[in-house]
Amino acid sequence: MQVFVTGGTGTIGSAVVAELLDGGHTVLALARSDKSAQALTDAGARVLRGQLADLDVLRAGAAQSDGVISLAFGSDYSTADALARSIAEESAAMAALGEELAGSDRPIVTVSGTPWVPGRAATESDPLPTDGPVGGRGRSVNALLDMASRGVRATAVRMPRTVHNEGKGGFAGLLTEQARRTGVAGYPGDGTQRWPAVHARDAAVLFRLALESAPAGTSWHAVADEGDQVHAIAAVIGRRLGLPVEPVPPENFGPFGPIFAMDQPASSARTREVLGWRPTHPSLLEDLENIRP
Repeated sequence: MQVFVTGGTGTIGSAVVAELLDGGHTVLALARSDKSAQALTDAGARVLRGQLADLDVLRAGAAQSDGVISLAFGSDYSTADALARSIAEESAAMAALGEELAGSDRPIVTVSGTPWVPGRAATESDPLPTDGPVGGRGRSVNALLDMASRGVRATAVRMPRTVHNEGKGGFAGLLTEQARRTGVAGYPGDGTQRWPAVHARDAAVLFRLALESAPAGTSWHAVADEGDQVHAIAAVIGRRLGLPVEPVPPENFGPFGPIFAMDQPASSARTREVLGWRPTHPSLLEDLENIRP
């Protein structure tokens, strides 16, 4: 099928584009810059120029495709207001894409985060949070999944806190960036909280499987590592960068501070059983060994 992809040059998106092409699909990808357009063309995708806020462009991309994978999200997480703007932009985009697909039974796969559940690993049946700093994202994903009643095969792939490739990406990547800036491999709280993780190339396989076969209105977990302690993550970062490893206040991490401090393991048992997904790439702690000083 021809698949319209937004966010096709990010850590997840570039892996998804490659996976779709390797799987025999064709890709029409949104590109907001010449650099992105060139990267997508080099990967073998067709390019549709525009930004996530260009709703008419998104509708045009969906209209000429057999399915959609929506991955684009703003890159400014510096303040709570900036994060809220990115969530609002993503929500409007998903609503426009869903409306374009209404009544067609065509698939759309969107992305969200795994929820957190006190005292245990989150599962695919647990609801997304609809309040707090990322509550708006949960509400927009739920609205898209509800489009199943209007003839849209809408599904969601929930991503863990770190999607990594070659030691980069996700929450662990943010810890690495912070360590380079401050000279300390810091972690919030006591460091015993757990973050789930997945390699980007394993996540890409799950997006393809969901696009091809997941039933409408369902959610799936792209979780390879159920939960690594944040202290262990920071320890690898510190060793690779030659920096001390120390606890730091959660507020040092801006709007992500409260999320960074939470214990949030997640399971993918149902995803593996139903869709046959099998992660094969390096774990987070193994992949962090690729960090260069």
